[in-house]
Amino acid sequence: MANVSEHLADPELLEAAWDLAPLVNGDEQHGFEAMLDDALNRAETFAKRYAGQMAQLDSAGLREAMLALAQIQELAGSAASYASLRFSTDTADPARGAQLQRMQERVTAIETQLLFFELEWAALSDERAEQLLSGQGLEFCAHHLRSARRYRPHLLSEAEEKVLAEKSLTSEGAWARLFGELISAVRVPLDAEEVSLELALSNLQSGDRELRRRSAEAVTAALEPGLRTRAFIFNTLIYDKSVEDRLRNYPHWLAARNLANEASDESVRALIDAVHGRYDIPQRWYRLKARLLGLDTLADYDRSAPLSAQEPAFSYGEARELVLDTYTQFSAQAGALARRFFDERWIDAPVRENKRGGAFCAYTVPSVHPYVMLNFTAKRRDVLTIAHELGHGLHAALAQPQGVFHQSTGLTLAETASVFGETLVFERLLEAAPDDTQRLDLLADRLDGMIATVFRQIAMNHFEHLVHTRRREQGELAVDDFRGAWIESQREMLGDAVQLTDGYGSWWSYIPHFINTPGYVYAYAYGQLLALSVFGRYRQVGAGFVPSYIEMLSAGGSLPPQELGALVGVDLADPGFWDAGLALVDEQLRDAEALASRL
Repeated sequence: MANVSEHLADPELLEAAWDLAPLVNGDEQHGFEAMLDDALNRAETFAKRYAGQMAQLDSAGLREAMLALAQIQELAGSAASYASLRFSTDTADPARGAQLQRMQERVTAIETQLLFFELEWAALSDERAEQLLSGQGLEFCAHHLRSARRYRPHLLSEAEEKVLAEKSLTSEGAWARLFGELISAVRVPLDAEEVSLELALSNLQSGDRELRRRSAEAVTAALEPGLRTRAFIFNTLIYDKSVEDRLRNYPHWLAARNLANEASDESVRALIDAVHGRYDIPQRWYRLKARLLGLDTLADYDRSAPLSAQEPAFSYGEARELVLDTYTQFSAQAGALARRFFDERWIDAPVRENKRGGAFCAYTVPSVHPYVMLNFTAKRRDVLTIAHELGHGLHAALAQPQGVFHQSTGLTLAETASVFGETLVFERLLEAAPDDTQRLDLLADRLDGMIATVFRQIAMNHFEHLVHTRRREQGELAVDDFRGAWIESQREMLGDAVQLTDGYGSWWSYIPHFINTPGYVYAYAYGQLLALSVFGRYRQVGAGFVPSYIEMLSAGGSLPPQELGALVGVDLADPGFWDAGLALVDEQLRDAEALASRL
């Protein structure tokens, strides 16, 4: 059987690189600039035609305007996706960095031309807006336009909005890019060589405790040199956000994110409280896991350790076929769409120097197709990561006919298809396990993942809450203030079930979500619990559930979240909704406890 090193040198993996040419009409030499030029010219023409005219438009005129806007967004979005994806695979290349900056400047110029339209739309009365939307042919943008009106209390004048848009390039946009470049450049000195941060962190899933310890200490050492710089970046962005929140009259640091997610403050608070109220689940699991590993107490670097010292390695081809076969068994349509990602070079898979860490799916624009980025390390968890990101990809591909205004959902529903796909593959692995020992090993891996997605994300939300509120109340935070908030939020979740080592206090500093999308992380918990509830419905209904699931994904963001949930029989307004999802996590923990007792 091949080992991990052999799998990482597999030519099939190394050749799994994106073909980004479709994003620029097949012309990678001139297409990028041509599309941005076209988009800017169209935006200038649009502004001359429609500025100051919203009050005079009828439904047909509004439809004509929205179709023109869609063309502009397709052009700009395609060029923007090209530059962003190209940069993500080599963040140290000056030419790619310059192209990314060029894109951001041009897109900002386009957005500045179009700002008037949203402001004029928001200025209409509710009665007039609904009268316009009742006309024919506006289904492709109706929910988008209704949703945009929710921002009415937080919009500024056109002149102020233009200033904020143009200054964003040299404020949050620039700082976020710098943070990304700094993290991509981190090299971890480990066992007489330097490895990427991604590879060093993957060692925390090793069955060798000494390797886990050495890797954790090496990660801490590698994070230390730039820690003050990253803390300064975070401080600056937190303050920048507080200024904009004040100008826009948002009542607290999370309010803008909740509005973007189409989630009420009350529902998000209910989610956070429900997860916080079940912190006994991660604590029970980590105590059980310590006993199974023969330890008195887990250290922070032990949490992702496999129960078996010989965790199976997967080649890229094995992982691909396992995931594709599982998707196809669930739905032939889903399987065929997922296979296109591999066959048509929509995936960039190998770990490379200066490549962005982690994994993601970029929706890009409806006229092209989504792209998936992986950092494949041949672990079992990488199989589940492929399933997860292809879930996003399936969602994006099915929703393409909805168009640029409705292809994407809010963050709170964006994880539904990904977690559902991951759960399908996990159930497949569990069913194929030959004995209780391997079943327990798989359950352990699943519990590790769910705790990371639900409980750790809510703990990270608490960390964000602490630093955002303290920065607003106390002024600039020191490195030790970030360290203290991180340890406080993590210890609250873990109790005395996990020992936090001295170096762990700096591990907040490589997480991009805090920098790129403040408040993002609770959406993982929301999406995980929602997806578990949806998967519970699939268990109840069986194959008859599949058409309604495909219908929900195909709807994209054309409906409010509650209506999308209703398509698959889930009531997001039910106060007991979160408890039901958490009960499914508890069920898997009880299964693991029972297996451990038998063994």
